[in-house]
Amino acid sequence: MYGAILGDMIGSPYEFNSNNYKAKDFPLFSESSSFTDDSVMTLAVAEAFMQADPDADDAAITGSLFRVMPEIGRRYPDCGYGGRFAYWIMVDDPEPYNSYGNGSGMRVSPVAWFYNDISAVRHAARLSACVSHNHPEGYKGAEAVASAIFLARTGHGKEEIRSYVVSEFGYDLSRTCDEIRPGYRMDETCQGSVPEAITAFLEGTDFEDVIRTAVSLGGDSDTIACMAGAIAEGFYGVSEELKAECRRRLTPDLLEILERFTSCIEKRRR
Repeated sequence: MYGAILGDMIGSPYEFNSNNYKAKDFPLFSESSSFTDDSVMTLAVAEAFMQADPDADDAAITGSLFRVMPEIGRRYPDCGYGGRFAYWIMVDDPEPYNSYGNGSGMRVSPVAWFYNDISAVRHAARLSACVSHNHPEGYKGAEAVASAIFLARTGHGKEEIRSYVVSEFGYDLSRTCDEIRPGYRMDETCQGSVPEAITAFLEGTDFEDVIRTAVSLGGDSDTIACMAGAIAEGFYGVSEELKAECRRRLTPDLLEILERFTSCIEKRRR
């Protein structure tokens, strides 16, 4: 989950920049490098699954998601939610609203670490999406990102990951980042950002290079880097230096969730 949060933080200064800095030689961190809704909801999904127990039944997990995501989201009302999701967080009884926004893909990374087979990961990804992003494209984005993370962390090569994503989800991963970059603009849908994030991972040469490549595409830079970084963590790992930078930029309550999630994953993998 460090990879997702770091991607969000590093990409955050470039989101909504009308010209987007479409190059890779930017400072990795600056005073404006901070977490956004991407990190808040990623940590909220982790907390919801931990509160329910990842091995609980679907009703318990979705009930926990409906409760925990608004609870944590309301602590950070100004961190960049889209309009419909901001409303979803604030209402007393939130309901799915058929969204295909990339929120389902950016918050899904924790589920790829809770489970040890890809069918369970994909099912959990759908649960994490269904409480709000229950459009077929919303489900697909969540499943594709979670699947790529799982395959990356379980020793599969990049061509295997590419092949699985293309065959299972039908995303076009044939374009290079150099082909995507010139005409790419803000697109907050799953179908308009998940393939780009996966492509950035496939082209990157190490964790940092994946993040830089993702940000260089422009558009919804923090979310693309969040998704690409989540996959890159599974494939490359994250250095202790970058983990420390991540922890330093989180509030105490969000840091506590991250540390508890890390401990939970270590216990489940023993």
